[in-house]
Formats: sequence, C-alpha cells, structure tokens
Amino acid sequence: MVEPHLSFGCELEPQQLEALFADPAVINHLVALQATVCLGLLDLSPERAAVVRQLNKAGVAVVAWLLLPKEQGYWFNADNAPQAAAFYADFQAWTARHGLRWQGVGMDIEPDFHELQQLLSGRGWGLLPRLMRRAFDGERIRRAQAAYRALADHMRADGYQVETYQLPLIADERKAGSEVLQRILGLVDIPADREVLMLYTSFLRSLGPGFLWSYAPDAQSIGIGITGSGVEPEGSASPLTWDELARDLRLARQWTDDLFVYSLEGCVRQAFLGRLTALDWAQPISPPLGTARQMNAFRRALRAVLWLIAHPRPLVVGLVIVIWLLARHIFGKPGVKSRTQAVARPRTKPPLRTDQPQDQPLHSSSDD
Repeated sequence: MVEPHLSFGCELEPQQLEALFADPAVINHLVALQATVCLGLLDLSPERAAVVRQLNKAGVAVVAWLLLPKEQGYWFNADNAPQAAAFYADFQAWTARHGLRWQGVGMDIEPDFHELQQLLSGRGWGLLPRLMRRAFDGERIRRAQAAYRALADHMRADGYQVETYQLPLIADERKAGSEVLQRILGLVDIPADREVLMLYTSFLRSLGPGFLWSYAPDAQSIGIGITGSGVEPEGSASPLTWDELARDLRLARQWTDDLFVYSLEGCVRQAFLGRLTALDWAQPISPPLGTARQMNAFRRALRAVLWLIAHPRPLVVGLVIVIWLLARHIFGKPGVKSRTQAVARPRTKPPLRTDQPQDQPLHSSSDD
C-alpha cells in the first residue's frame, strides 16, 4: 500500500514556534515522513520568518495558513473579507522582504473566534438574536463569496495553490442546495485547489469514528485531530491518544491519500512523530458501521430541514394541500350532505301553490 501524504497544522506564538523547531528531531521526522507543514501566521514577525527559512532549507514544504487578529475574528468568515485581503497584501510584502518560499496559501473558514468560544463554553444563548437575524441576510453571504473568490483568484495569479479548511457541515449545505448554515455561522463556500474537511473526532468521542466515516466520502482531504493545539478556544475537547490517532488515520486512509493532522505541536508533545514514521498503514481496521449509520440518519434529517428552508415554495404548497384535505374531511365533500345535514327533519305541510287553478264550485247558477 502506498503511504498517504501527511500535512501538519502548526499554530503557535513566535517563542513557542522557535522552541518547537529548536529540536532537530522535529524536522528530521518531517523529512522522513515527506510531510508538509501548514504554518499558522499568527503574526508576520522576523522570528516566524526565520522558522520558515529553516524549513525551506531542510526541504520541508510549507503552506502559509493565513490568520487574523482575534479581534477581527481570527479565522476567515463572512464578516472579515476586507481584513483578509489586507492581511494577504501584508503577507506578500513580508514574504518578499524575507525571501520565503511557500507551496501554497491556506484559508481557514470558521465562525468568528469569540462567537465560537461562546458556543463551545455553553454561553451561546445570548447570540441567538444575532444568529437569527443573519439567517435572513442572503446578500451578506453573496458579498463574502464574491470577495473571497476574488482573493483566491489573486492568490493563484501570484503562483500559489489555494487551500481551504472547512467545517464538515459545508458538505451537507451543498447537497441540500442551501446556505442557511453559512448565513448563521458566517461560513463561506470557496472553490479551492485543495479542500480539507476538518473531521476531528476528539469533539465527538462516542460517535467520532462514525462521524469520520460518514463524512469521509465527501472529502478531498481529511483533517484528523485534535492532538493538542497551541491556540484553543475555551471548551475545546481533550487531545486524541495515540490509539485514537492511529485509528482515525487508518480509517481516513480508506478514502483518500491526502491526510491533514492537527496539530504538529500536539504530535511533538505526545511523541507521535516517531511512531508515525513506523505506522503500519496496511493493518486491517473495521469500519465503524453502527455509529456511521447514526450519523448518516442525522445528516439526512439535517439536509431535509436545510432543503425545506432553502426551498419554501414546496413547503407552502404542501401545507395548502394538507389544509384543503383537512377541510374536506371536516366539512364534507362538495355535493355530499354532512352528517348534520343528513338528520331527518319533521315533515311540514307544503305551502299552497299559487300557480295551480283554485277549486271551482260543483254547481253554477245560470238564467233559465
């Protein structure tokens, strides 16, 4: 079996990043795995540029994972396209200034950082009015799509491969022909040269393998995680163990050769890199069919709801038909007497008809 291509997301502040790559074993493992590093650009500092040059020199491919300040949403979403374009311009200037080489540019499409933090921590009720208002704002999503597609075209014109990192719900939206979740959560569907669906089983421990197996057929590249992260919203799940990571990698390998692991620093912290170089990819693994069926049932119901919301006319027509049928059942069919009409009524003497001739006397008098 041909081994898959691995890429690792790395999302660290400058000092932590320098410390991570100060250990030569990290780069040696990356070279042995022929892996790519998707480096989160939390800043455009000289320290980060030095790490990129270190990876360039070692022959490790690097993707520039563009990120914004947390007050601007951190990840890219429907409300920060202008800031994303401005950051890309700054990135290009920084790249030229430090002579950096990139395999591609990545855009992480997720909800606003602070909103997601509220949702994960169970304090999301205060967001409901805002989220509901967004559900009816289609123009906002169309503007964002146009802006991000123009940005992606600009990146390609600059010679970069464009990557996106998407939540798996985007696959259900596409199948339903809907944009409801995009409106509510601020997601943006952007055509990419490589799209990673983030199928992180650490957030769904009991259904995790079935969740991965259900969405895997819709993925070009499968994101596995989390193994631990340098930047985590409040309420994030606990990291995967080695057995869980190996299981997820083998399951994902049944569907694609392109696997993304989040995160590199988590793998280093748990000493996974060396074990990955020796991983037996041919070891048999049983598909999680039971939990996958549960996830498939949930997804079918979700897509049905999304389709109905996106296509209200059939729903309205159906409701009219149901109301009409109920009315026929309650009030009776036209031309057929209802039960109350069919009750016998007492007979009454018919009224005298004025159009009939009146009774004449038996004898009439006449002159003799």
